[in-house]
Amino acid sequence: MDVSKYRVAPNAAFAPGAWPTREGDDFAGGKKAARKELAELAGRLGELQARLYAEGRQSLLIVLQGMDTAGKDGTIRHVFRAVNPQGVRVTSFKKPTALELAHDYLWRVHRHAPARGEIGIFNRSHYEDVLVVRVHDLVPPEVWGRRYDHINAFEKLLSDEGATIVKFFLHISKDEQKKRLEARLENPKKHWKFNPADLSERKRWDDYTAAYGDAITKTSTEHAPWYVIPADRKWQRNRIVAQVLVETLEAMNPRFPRVDFDPEAIHVE
Repeated sequence: MDVSKYRVAPNAAFAPGAWPTREGDDFAGGKKAARKELAELAGRLGELQARLYAEGRQSLLIVLQGMDTAGKDGTIRHVFRAVNPQGVRVTSFKKPTALELAHDYLWRVHRHAPARGEIGIFNRSHYEDVLVVRVHDLVPPEVWGRRYDHINAFEKLLSDEGATIVKFFLHISKDEQKKRLEARLENPKKHWKFNPADLSERKRWDDYTAAYGDAITKTSTEHAPWYVIPADRKWQRNRIVAQVLVETLEAMNPRFPRVDFDPEAIHVE
C-alpha cells in the first residue's frame, strides 16, 4: 500500500472537501483481507515498539484529531493491541483546568511529550487551541492566528530533540457522523459515549471544516506531517494508520542495545 497519497505535503493547501472519507469495497483486498493484514501489522508494531523501548534513544509522538465520532479511541484500541503498555502512554486533552489556563496553552501539552524510548499518543492535542478556540471565538483571531507558528516551532523542538512526529486527521463525512451518533442512542451500552453537546458541535460542522483546513495547511511539515485518513469505514481507517506507523518506525530503525559482556561466557548456576 502506498500511504504517501494520504500525506499532506508541506506548504500544500488542504481542503477537507476534496479528500475522500472512504475507499472502495476492494480496498486492501476487501474487509477480511484488510483485517488480517491489520493483525500482522499490529504484531510488527509490537516488535518495533519493543526495540524502541529497549534502545531508549528516540521517541514517537502520534497526534490523533478528528470530528466527534471519527474514531480516535477505536484507532488506539485496534492498532495498538499488540504493544507493551509499559512503553506507550496515551494522553487525552479535555477542557483545560484552572491550573492549565494559568499557563501558556502549550504548557499542559509539552509535559506529556513522550520520553526517549516511548510512544506517546495524543487523543486530541495542542491543535484544539486553533480549532475549538477558533470555532467558539474564545480568543480573538489575532491570538489563535499566531499559534500556527508556535505549534510549528514546538514540534520542531521535539523533532530536534529526537522525537518523530506523525499526525492523523481521521476524516469522516457528516452523514457518517449522524449514523454513529444515532447508533450511540440506540444501544444502551453506548449511551455513556453520547454527549448532548455533540449536537451543538455538529451544527458548527462547516466552521470546524474551515478550521481544520487552515490548521493542516499551515502545520504539515517535513518533520511533523499530517496524514488525512478516510475514516467512514473503520476497517479502512485502522489498516491505513497501522501501515503508516509501521513504516514510520521502520524508518526510525530502533535497535536493541549492544551489551558489554559475552553472553556465551556466562553460566547461570
